[in-house]
Amino acid sequence: MATSHWAAASAQTGSRRRGAVLERAILDAALEQLGTVGWNGLTMEGVAAGAQTGKAAVYRRWPSKEDLVADALRAGLPRFDTVPDLGSVREDLLALCRRARDAMFSRPGFALRSVIHECDSMQAERFHGVIFEGVVEPTIAMLRDVITRGIERGEVRRDAANGCVFDVVPAMMMYRSKVCGSEWNDQEIEEMIDRLMVPLLRPDHG
Repeated sequence: MATSHWAAASAQTGSRRRGAVLERAILDAALEQLGTVGWNGLTMEGVAAGAQTGKAAVYRRWPSKEDLVADALRAGLPRFDTVPDLGSVREDLLALCRRARDAMFSRPGFALRSVIHECDSMQAERFHGVIFEGVVEPTIAMLRDVITRGIERGEVRRDAANGCVFDVVPAMMMYRSKVCGSEWNDQEIEEMIDRLMVPLLRPDHG
């Protein structure tokens, strides 16, 4: 009797969650589902169970799976707002790439990749803005700042501040992660910076 009374009390306590607390639990459960069963395996019922709430509470806030996942990604993606400044372009790029690696392999990072890899083109279109505003734009902005600062120091050639150069690091990290299964340990990051980015950015004094 004591056990059933405790269970009933716990369920009642869970059902009393309201507002931001309940919404946070639902968004966390959606990220967890994306990271474990992926986009195709995610269901509103599974998210409700993970958040220990009723399916109706999920549907009241998010009428579709796409709406829920878009908000979960917005809430969960890390904020890229401070640019490393460690005194050299090499050290700045290393710090930036380690930060990007940690984000890629975080729970929101796994969730984001399941959306990118599993959605069909129509579904993926709904997440384009979330991905661009939450990941692509901030990453490119920080790379631009690091490279521009390197130009001012005389470490980087003046014509390196262009879109093709800014795309190199994100493209390499996504390609090797997706196609080669790389988890981008520190040694791999250092090799990319030393063998690719430093020679690419180095001024031609000849």
